[in-house]
Amino acid sequence: MKIKVSGLSNGTYNYDFNFGIKNLELEEPFFGDYYTNVVLNKFDDQIIIESSTSVDANFICDRCSKEFVRTVESNYKMVYLLRDISSKSEEVDVTYLPHDADKIDISQDVRDYLILSIPMKKLCKEDCKGLCYKCGKDLNEGKCDCPGQEIDERWKPLLELKNKINKN
Repeated sequence: MKIKVSGLSNGTYNYDFNFGIKNLELEEPFFGDYYTNVVLNKFDDQIIIESSTSVDANFICDRCSKEFVRTVESNYKMVYLLRDISSKSEEVDVTYLPHDADKIDISQDVRDYLILSIPMKKLCKEDCKGLCYKCGKDLNEGKCDCPGQEIDERWKPLLELKNKINKN
């Protein structure tokens, strides 16, 4: 995804991109097309890009092991400074461009931020109950027939307190 910046006057510009994931060299769990909206703000010596991207992905729930589809969304902001490249710093969201740069390629940034947007804990739904640790039944579909677990005597006072609180 290259954006032509040479010849742009100061102001705000909107760009929309819609391509297949192969264009970003993305593979599983992503599938289909991705959609990226870019808002570019051009100033005399800098360009600020705000990007938001969404794409569908296949995941397996970490609690119940069912497959599900979720839309992954990523947003980022990048500042491009039109300055001498020798004045580099270690800032994460700042990139230096020569004054005569004619295009900005945001493909790698969009790809990286999408990969970083994959959730650490993949849940089919927020209140997924998971699987019974004894019999493996999906507890989202109902209770299992496993015998109740005996409670350690030391925890009984806390259980009584919990039951008292739940009654009120």
